[in-house]
Amino acid sequence: MSVAHQVQVLASAALLPADVRAFLDRAEQDNVEFGSAWYDNLCQTVFSGDAGVRFYVLRTDSTVRAVLPLLARRAPGGWQLYSLSNFYTTLYQPVMDPTLQAADLLPLLHTLRREFPWLGSFNLSPMDLDGHPYRILLGALRLAGWLPYEFFCHGNWYHLAEPSWAEYLAARSGSLRSTVKRMGKKFAADGGVLELVTAGPTLEQAIQAYQQVYAGSWKRPEPYAGFMPGLIRSCARQGQLRLGLARLKGVPVAAQVWIVAHGRAAIYKVAYHEDYKQYAAGTLVTALLMEQVIDVDRVKEIDYLIGDDAYKKTWMAHRRERWGIIAYNPRSPRGLIGLAREIAARNAKLWLQRWRSWRQTVTVPTTKQGLKQ
Repeated sequence: MSVAHQVQVLASAALLPADVRAFLDRAEQDNVEFGSAWYDNLCQTVFSGDAGVRFYVLRTDSTVRAVLPLLARRAPGGWQLYSLSNFYTTLYQPVMDPTLQAADLLPLLHTLRREFPWLGSFNLSPMDLDGHPYRILLGALRLAGWLPYEFFCHGNWYHLAEPSWAEYLAARSGSLRSTVKRMGKKFAADGGVLELVTAGPTLEQAIQAYQQVYAGSWKRPEPYAGFMPGLIRSCARQGQLRLGLARLKGVPVAAQVWIVAHGRAAIYKVAYHEDYKQYAAGTLVTALLMEQVIDVDRVKEIDYLIGDDAYKKTWMAHRRERWGIIAYNPRSPRGLIGLAREIAARNAKLWLQRWRSWRQTVTVPTTKQGLKQ
């Protein structure tokens, strides 16, 4: 019995048919960034009107088996394909049926190569290198004649939640417990109030407060002003929003956006106003939300998402890594150029590591007469 493979190409999240949305939304149980709501907001606020947006849908006998969201960019000498992601994306993953094998993806890869002649490279990140889609993509790219390489993106600190907030806090450092207790009293005595917003009539006011804090923080202005308000509203509609605020005499001084879904809490955005940092209001908001997600939401995992910032070790106990895949098409001029650069860069890094290792093993003798000339 022959198996019929079909590949559908869609140029916008708004065009996703019902069966594709249902397929993505099942994947959202692993991470909200895999779902259709995430891509709706990303396409509306970041990639609105972008002609390079593509959703490649693989069906087998009319059943959706894989969805590969990509972004095409024209470059001198050919095309380049990237994951449909940017700095707002903490984890990218094509959505695949768990039974899918590398060879099953070949019709999809052949389709994108036909759509973009002289396609030079394929760059996907940040991904879970232990995930099924990561391994399947590597295998499929090799079968299709690409030359893939893996690269490190960033560290990811996370925590497997204790049964209660009290047990969690007791396991943290004495200095953190002291800060939470001491600064909590000082903040309240000076007119500080902590607030949790999940939805409802105060949502828009909370969004404004978050933006006010962000504008007064150390962080750069958002290049896409609509993304965070859109994400907050989307999460509120789905019951996933945990927006924590600290107000001092009515003035917002710290804000955090957490996303809680399917037993997981993602600490998505944190900010505090520079003029009020002596109150450690950011720490107090984190404590407020930690208590909420552990005691009320009963999550199993808390995720600090991107980066190896030192403060994350204060709250988290475990670390994993996010990696990416870059693959080159040796049949295109741009692919060959990229491949040559990749090999040269990796060889240079290898030789530098060896040189540093050699330097560490060399001992320079010193005497009363000084160094040997």
